[in-house]
Amino acid sequence: MTAVPLSEVLAPAAREGYALAGFVVLGWEDAVAFVEAAEETGRPVILQAGPGCRAHTPVPVLGRMFRHLADQASVPVVCHIDHGYTIDDCRAGIDHGFTSVMFDGSRLPISENIELTARLAGEAHAAGVSVEGEVGFVGYAQGETSAFTDPDEVARFDRESGADAIAVSVGNVHLQTEATGGIDFDALRAIEAVTTRPLVLHGGSGIPSETRRRLARESRVCKFNIGTELRQVFARSLRGFLNENPEKFDRIEMLKQTIPPMRAQAVEILNGLS
Repeated sequence: MTAVPLSEVLAPAAREGYALAGFVVLGWEDAVAFVEAAEETGRPVILQAGPGCRAHTPVPVLGRMFRHLADQASVPVVCHIDHGYTIDDCRAGIDHGFTSVMFDGSRLPISENIELTARLAGEAHAAGVSVEGEVGFVGYAQGETSAFTDPDEVARFDRESGADAIAVSVGNVHLQTEATGGIDFDALRAIEAVTTRPLVLHGGSGIPSETRRRLARESRVCKFNIGTELRQVFARSLRGFLNENPEKFDRIEMLKQTIPPMRAQAVEILNGLS
């Protein structure tokens, strides 16, 4: 299978009432676990390189790594730049094999957000790459607070930006270590009433699995970004191995132990989105 743009996998999800997982990748072990989980479930997967990942590993390396896994996979794999804060962040992804980019203009005035997203969409679509945008601001647990998506602003963004998917803020929060019941369904319905494009919820780790399933089936949300939940699995499995094997020192042996539990959790997440 080859890498595919985000729009190719979101269209059937929106039409048939299920959702996809955008898994946040921090290293090789994560990416392998997530692709193996996708193959086990027969579902497409979105491998996401966020700002932290890109600061640690150069984008050209990540692009080749993601594309290598996509080429070996039996299911569609989207290679996605998450939270590109500048057009150049996203262009770097396009230049190095990513099939989808997210321009995060959520901190900008809506007119500037639309203008920059539309400019990027023109370049990206010409290269066969999808674009995700964001309206409203998704905050952080123990950090910046959220600003809910304004229906008037998102309606304009939907019409004018050219984005293939729109991330919205309706009570979802980044870096949430425990699932909460914070989704405002009335706010989401107001957004759905004035938009046509697939919707994305960042901070998926904080959304209970039963709520994710309901949203997948009953709303136009068809992509959940999930990172913290899986990083916790990575940490627990690595600590457990080190505590039980204090004499071990081989990096590869240690890190390989994290793949099976991350794969198992990713399988559970993917199966819960239909």
